[in-house]
Amino acid sequence: MNPGTWWNGIVAATLACCATPSMAQDAATALLHPLFQDHAVLQRDQPIAVWGRAAPGTVVSVALAGRTVTTRADPGGRWHATLPPTAAGGPYEMSVRAGQVTRVVRDVQMGDVWLCSGQSNMELPVWRTLDAASEIAAATHPSIRLFTVSKAAAVTPQHDVQAPAAWQPASPDTVREFSAACFYFARELQQTVNVPMGLIQAAWGGSRIEAWTSSTALRTQGGMDPALDALALYARDPAAATRRWGRHWQQWWTTREGAIAGDAPWQPDAGGTGWQDAPSTLGAWERWGMPALSDYNGMVWYRTQVTLTAAQAAQGARLELGPVDETDMTWVNGVAVGSQYGPGQARSYPLPAGLLHVGVNRVLINVLDTYGDGGLAGPADAHAVHLDDGTRIVLDAPWQYRAAPGAAAPPPAPWQAAAGLSTLYNGMIAPLGNYGMRGMLWYQGESNTADGPAYAAKLRSLREDWRSRFGARMPLLVVQLAGYGAPPVAPAESGWAQVREAQRRVAAEDPHSGLALAIDIGDAYDIHPPNKQVLGRRLARLARHVVYGDRTVDPSGPTARRASRLQGAVRIVFDDVTGTLVTTGANGPIGFELCDAEARHCTYADAVLDGREVVLRSPQAAPSARVRYCWADGPVCTLRDSRGAPAGPFDLSLTNAEDR
Repeated sequence: MNPGTWWNGIVAATLACCATPSMAQDAATALLHPLFQDHAVLQRDQPIAVWGRAAPGTVVSVALAGRTVTTRADPGGRWHATLPPTAAGGPYEMSVRAGQVTRVVRDVQMGDVWLCSGQSNMELPVWRTLDAASEIAAATHPSIRLFTVSKAAAVTPQHDVQAPAAWQPASPDTVREFSAACFYFARELQQTVNVPMGLIQAAWGGSRIEAWTSSTALRTQGGMDPALDALALYARDPAAATRRWGRHWQQWWTTREGAIAGDAPWQPDAGGTGWQDAPSTLGAWERWGMPALSDYNGMVWYRTQVTLTAAQAAQGARLELGPVDETDMTWVNGVAVGSQYGPGQARSYPLPAGLLHVGVNRVLINVLDTYGDGGLAGPADAHAVHLDDGTRIVLDAPWQYRAAPGAAAPPPAPWQAAAGLSTLYNGMIAPLGNYGMRGMLWYQGESNTADGPAYAAKLRSLREDWRSRFGARMPLLVVQLAGYGAPPVAPAESGWAQVREAQRRVAAEDPHSGLALAIDIGDAYDIHPPNKQVLGRRLARLARHVVYGDRTVDPSGPTARRASRLQGAVRIVFDDVTGTLVTTGANGPIGFELCDAEARHCTYADAVLDGREVVLRSPQAAPSARVRYCWADGPVCTLRDSRGAPAGPFDLSLTNAEDR
């Protein structure tokens, strides 16, 4: 339906003599975008963008803080207005009128608005942090307002956030499920920046950075055109896009490192070795009692079959799968019918006309799990072919499985929610329009550690992409990944360290970006460290320096600026040091490595402190080309300054002292 036709109908209904109160209320609610609700925080000291929907051609007036502007709805029923800047304060009422429809938004505050985005460590709620009970009980902060963007993935940019959508003053009832990093940041920042704070949480656990970046920006990056083309096709014809992506996936499988010639499990007549009977109840493979699968994260193939009559095969149908953990690629009779990422989520894939046939139809599912339990969670009767006449044929024939240990992760379908391309940008960032903001907090990267060297370009792209929407100089505060995993016993490459280095470099190159360290507050056994209070304090300190220009505070901690060779040693100079450099422990700083140019050969180096410098001595010092610090997934880092702020991981090229 044409949106203008719909809006004309709503407005006409509200004006009719027999209009119902609910119809008028619906029109008033839709008049404003869901971001503009009671208790909202609008960005102070900036022009205020306001938008919504009305009947095409309708004059819309917006009044706030004694000033009124007018605009007109376009032919599609959308309107946009800009109010003049307003200083911090409130509460205000904002009134919007379109014809006979009026909407009043109450308890509006002017303050600083922050977008808090990323994956699970940004999503982690207050109730999962240290001392949560006390923190929640004390969380009455009426001038801190919370807005959670509901999780939504989309293949094209959306205009509206998904319900539920509401601004809520911070209280014990509202902070419990809200982002801890975001809330603790605002609570700390408000101690020195005494204005209302509006926090917008848009986070999704397990998400990759590509999902948060627009398709336009991803095309500019390059190297993703086939996947982006498939995404565009999916918006028009999901079945055709799925078949295309299935062929792409199949090509990856047959050409990957370690591929076996002729191994194509999705083919209806595929035989092959290594197949075993799966338990009839299915469920997580870790619970099958198979030693090889008891703690297995990786890929497993499943296959079964279903027999149909001619009448059944002639109908339209869907393939239903119960909860799958985490990512599946599914074929029926050799044709790809669906692929999704969604830990513990059921699948429902429409089957193309003519795909099913009389007799035996073969179902083949590839499941990839990277964390915790994996597989077809079941129960077994959750997996079925659902016909258009309502008949549900359970896939109760014997299931077989085949593990594929060592196989690399396959390319995710570009429409997958958290691992796709632009999907979360389309569903959770684009709907924010050009809402006024003071800055952005970004805690993400764990899901990109498999391709760490590429992360810097992706983070730059996201920064510029979001700035094109929210403001050309919008500050970006990046949380460097926390430590996770066992401490290293020898120098080795680390995807986590590569992402941290990318975060460091991207933040350092831009005056409106900053880096908050978390390397020392991680948990070797928990990828979601609970100490978000310290992180919130560090983010607030970083914001004071980068965003508010407070040069009386160092932005983070000791920062390595350069490393040079001098008389058989390597000297590293640090900036942003409060007091002097110190170490925890009695044996001096540890975790320094000297490497060749390609970092193929690295050795630990002895280190001593010299004021605000670190001196490394090693037989490798002369021929070395690079120095690295804390280079591991879960390193032990002992270097700090007198304030206790840690020095973060880094990788620097060595220069000759006489060349400076």
